[in-house]
Amino acid sequence: MRFVPGAVAAVLLLSALLAFVPGAGATPAASTGSTPITGNVTGPSIVSTSSNGTFYLNATGGPAVVSGIFAGTINWTATLSGANTTGSSVTPDNGSITNSTSQPVKLTLTSGAIAETLTLTVKVTSALAGQNKTGNFSKTFRLVPPYTVRATLEVGADAGTLPFNVTVELDGAVVATVTVPKLAPNATYDLVYRYPSTGLSSGYHTFTLVLADPHGLVTFANGETVQSTTFYIAPAAPNNTVWYVVGVVAFFGVLFIYATRGAARRRGAARK
Repeated sequence: MRFVPGAVAAVLLLSALLAFVPGAGATPAASTGSTPITGNVTGPSIVSTSSNGTFYLNATGGPAVVSGIFAGTINWTATLSGANTTGSSVTPDNGSITNSTSQPVKLTLTSGAIAETLTLTVKVTSALAGQNKTGNFSKTFRLVPPYTVRATLEVGADAGTLPFNVTVELDGAVVATVTVPKLAPNATYDLVYRYPSTGLSSGYHTFTLVLADPHGLVTFANGETVQSTTFYIAPAAPNNTVWYVVGVVAFFGVLFIYATRGAARRRGAARK
């Protein structure tokens, strides 16, 4: 084999160029996780006791996300905390996010019968190739006794229905829609809606249920497609604590005056 100086020079030059090309001939390094984990837990601030509530988790960032693309996994665990969580739970309570289309994650709360304040906390861990970062996102809400509205739906004999919505109004304003499942001909359905509130003002209020979607195939038990219920909330009892205190002070004041006068009369009689 002949020695070719030009060929050796070309090889040396190519090696030198490769040495200055970033990442050439090497496996790309894993993300260091310098991107912060961002996200939130969203949902209602008030939930009815003994009912269900829906919350959503969004999370991204950390080592699992490289240049905006999921390359690893974000694992999460959900917990409830409060003075008494008896009867309350969240489903599912753990899972994984592997791509942006798997968000948001739906979390279903089953609330207990105790009125109190609870916090839903989700611990999130973003991981890739031995690197990981952890973050916590939470949502605080109140469990309150609801105002409950009930009605019976009746389906005609000619045809059943696909799932449909019933609109709920309070004092003329829409507050919710309730989804009714598919119903068979001649079927009846007991509709129950629970309205969570920290308290309505005193006076008369009206809940109205409206059947619009079934197009006459379903009515309420009274044969109508609209049903209203009016109820009355009494004013709060007056706070008489101040008057009770004033009365007690006045009573003891009167006793003090009589006692003072009596003592003065006795001293005057003694001087005579």
